[in-house]
Amino acid sequence: MRIEIVKTMVAMEAIVAEIKAAADGAVCVFDGIVRDNTRGRKTLHLDYEAYEEMALEQMRGLAAEAVTRFGVRDVALVHRLGRLSVGETSVLIVVASAHRGAAFDACRWLIDTLKKTVPIWKKEQFIDGAIWADGEPFPASVALQAGDDLEMLG
Repeated sequence: MRIEIVKTMVAMEAIVAEIKAAADGAVCVFDGIVRDNTRGRKTLHLDYEAYEEMALEQMRGLAAEAVTRFGVRDVALVHRLGRLSVGETSVLIVVASAHRGAAFDACRWLIDTLKKTVPIWKKEQFIDGAIWADGEPFPASVALQAGDDLEMLG
């Protein structure tokens, strides 16, 4: 297992290559990237912070649970902290397994559970302000509605 919190670019290709083994029939990769908008608001960048010791401990627990629960062979969980620009990887999950179904199921469960339970927070910086967001989509009340003008948000 590879469990890390990093402050530099995530080395996706190297991590995937490290996880693969001859016994695997599938490697499922989730590459969470910073998109250029959220609910109609243009994103400038994201800032990630964490309670690192607790986050690493919980990430190790999630990886071990995924191996047991889904019967996968190996897992890598890597999350980046600091300021990330649009297009950069914020979280990488790699799951290796003999069978694709288990790999897909474990990968989906890992990202969903990580976002809900691990103490990592992101601040979304928009052209018209910022918001601290949890792992779920932020409330519609902070989204731009059709016809909204940025000058009216002031």
